[in-house]
Amino acid sequence: MIVGERKPLAEIAEMLEPFRKICVLGCGTCVTVCLSGGEKEAAETAAALSLLRQKEGKDVEIFTHTLLRQCEYEYIDDFSKNMPECDAILSLACGVGVQTMTARLPDKIILPGLNTQFMGYPLEQGVWSENCLGCGDCVLDLTLGICPITRCSKSMLNGPCGGSQNGKCEVDDSIDCAWHLIYERLSKMGMVDRMDAIQPPKDWSTSHHGGPRTMIREDVRLETGE
Repeated sequence: MIVGERKPLAEIAEMLEPFRKICVLGCGTCVTVCLSGGEKEAAETAAALSLLRQKEGKDVEIFTHTLLRQCEYEYIDDFSKNMPECDAILSLACGVGVQTMTARLPDKIILPGLNTQFMGYPLEQGVWSENCLGCGDCVLDLTLGICPITRCSKSMLNGPCGGSQNGKCEVDDSIDCAWHLIYERLSKMGMVDRMDAIQPPKDWSTSHHGGPRTMIREDVRLETGE
């Protein structure tokens, strides 16, 4: 199970400011179960964004769609066959879903609508590649879908370091340098100037801080009668 909560509406609105045709894309599994990013939440987010833009007097088109899973190519490929034209996709999936969408649809701008917080996973059967640490403060909007916290061996927010060579990490040359990938991604989308901005030190208090965490949503918690 992957758990997250929606980013504040003001933060979402700010990252979507340059775009006029937006698809709010829900995910039908983990984030649906935790009531953060399913079909219902996608509709609520789209409605809130539309109302905000109307109050600001801005002409935007915001619509919704939901995939069963944004972390599997099979469902992304089905979506891509009939994908509506849009300037950006606001993904309400976890950080893994955002990055999988970015990898499969490299010509689209995929932005995170959730802050992924923590993940539980089966211990057997498959093999998974870790793409998201669940840091609780998603920065995938800055790097357009490639996580520097997880995929950089040093979790650098301002990269690359001086040790990468030929696009590979100095820690392990079988690993792609995350900041090389980020540079290529930003260059492809004409946004490489984003690397000029110096990011402040990471606030790790939203991540694995103080031991195992429990997330409680009082607005959806069952009444116990106590």
